[in-house]
Amino acid sequence: MSPFLLRQIWSLVEATQTQVLLNLDDETLVQWLLRQLKSQRSLDSQETDLLNTYLQSRLPLIRDLAQSRRALG
Repeated sequence: MSPFLLRQIWSLVEATQTQVLLNLDDETLVQWLLRQLKSQRSLDSQETDLLNTYLQSRLPLIRDLAQSRRALG
C-alpha cells in the first residue's frame, strides 16, 4: 500500500464524524469508508481487497481514536 493511500485513509478517518465511526457496526463502517475512498479515487479490485483487510485490522484503533475525539470534544 502506498504512503499516499495510507495518508488518504487516515485523513478520511480524521475527517469523519465521530458518531459515524462509533455507531456503525464493523462491516458497515469498513464498507462506508471504502465507498468514501472510492469517491475520492479509482480503486481496482486488488486495492479494494487490500483496503478491506487493512481497515478490518485497524477498526479497534479507528474506534479508539473516535472515542478520544469524543472525550476531548
